[in-house]
Formats: sequence, C-alpha cells, structure tokens
Amino acid sequence: MIGGDYKTAYDQFYQQHDEAWRMLGAKYKAQHIIDVCKGLTFKNVLEVGAGDGSILKILSDDNFAPEYQAVEISGSGVDYILSRGIKNLKTAQVFDGYKLPFADDSFDLIILSHVLEHVEHERILLREIKRVAKRCVIEVPRDYKRGVDARIKHFLAYGHINVYTPTSLRYLLATEGFEVEKDLTSMIEPEVTKFNMYVNQKKHKSLLKNLRITTEFMVKTILGKIMGEKVSEQFANAYTVLCKKAANQPELF
Repeated sequence: MIGGDYKTAYDQFYQQHDEAWRMLGAKYKAQHIIDVCKGLTFKNVLEVGAGDGSILKILSDDNFAPEYQAVEISGSGVDYILSRGIKNLKTAQVFDGYKLPFADDSFDLIILSHVLEHVEHERILLREIKRVAKRCVIEVPRDYKRGVDARIKHFLAYGHINVYTPTSLRYLLATEGFEVEKDLTSMIEPEVTKFNMYVNQKKHKSLLKNLRITTEFMVKTILGKIMGEKVSEQFANAYTVLCKKAANQPELF
C-alpha cells in the first residue's frame, strides 16, 4: 500500500537517533494522551506508528496500562523500541502502514500520535484503527495556517504530506464514523522551543530570546483562556482527540 520510495525513506530513519530531543517531545505528547484519557482505564494499548517508542516508554513508566504493543513501518524504529526495555511491552513489529495484524476489537485503545500527517492514504488507516480498537487517541500538528502554500518544502523536510486544522481533523473523523469524546489544543512549550533553537539549530543563547519565547507562550495561553476555544485553536501547534466508533456510521449519498 505504501509506495516503495516512500516506505524506504523511513526504513533507516531511526538509525540517526537523538534521544534527548525525541524524549523531550514525547514527554508532552504522552501527557496529552493522559489528559484526554483522564477517568478511563485500558487493559491493552497499541501504538500505531510508534517511531522509536519514546511515548510508550513514558506511558509505561507512568503505569498508563498493563499491556502495550507497537507497530511501525521503520525497521530501525522497531529495533530501537525493542532495545528500550519498555515495561509490559508484549510485541513490537514492522507493518505495511495500513494493515494491522490483529483481530477486530483487539485493543481498548490505539494511539496515533503525529502519524496521520505522514500517511499517504489516511482514510484506509483510520478504517483499520476503527476495526481493531474500541477507542483511539489521535494527535496531529496544526500545520494548516497562513502561509502554508509557501512552506511545502519545510513540511516535506519533516515528512508531512498532509496538513490539518482542528476543524479539518474533526471533519475527517466524522466522515469515517468516529465520535470525538474529548479534545485539547496545545502549544509548543518554551523548553521545547529553546532546545530546538539552541541545541538543534545551534543558535546563540540570550536572555532576550528566552524572555521573548516565554512571554509569547504566556500571552497566547492567557488570551486563549479569556477568548475561548476558537482562539486557542488558532494559537495551537497541535490538536489531540479521544474518539470512539460512532453509533451511526456515515453514508455517502
């Protein structure tokens, strides 16, 4: 299902590994999962597109569930997941990007964190997720914003071939027979911005830059709380939803 060149691009993706950067990003992604699932318990959890296992590592350390499994299109990613010693990890395996090797309703929860933006045929994957899991948590970056037309090369450099807003993700899920139970928006935390700027991009540190980063984050957070959900969505860098199969499945025509 995945084009040969496309899948090959990810085969060795995790051989060049930056543990500190990936774990920093995973810390907040895992917290978003915990937040939207508050009040629910899950016997078994599958992460689809598990990458290097950073999110599962954090969730397992937090005793989020008693059993975990992982699928990933990158062989180097699966190798890294298996090397992490993730508590209660039952299996981690390579898959073709679409067909999940599990029976119907095998899992209480599927996690799909920052995956859909990389998927060629997103609806096919969503249908498999709906088949295999009772609930799912999906998080996507909010890439679709002003200036998106001029940033195609930027997004492709991160492997993003789809762009979303909260509204477009909700529409996609509704038309595939999912019901959103809970959602949240989030902005990139200051420590992540600083790490990317000073460590990844190797820019010179300064108190003025630190103040600007922290102030911008605080102002947007306050304005979002005061002005409501739609403003928060405009400021957001990511959107997270907890969803389940809708009682009434959509029909075309």
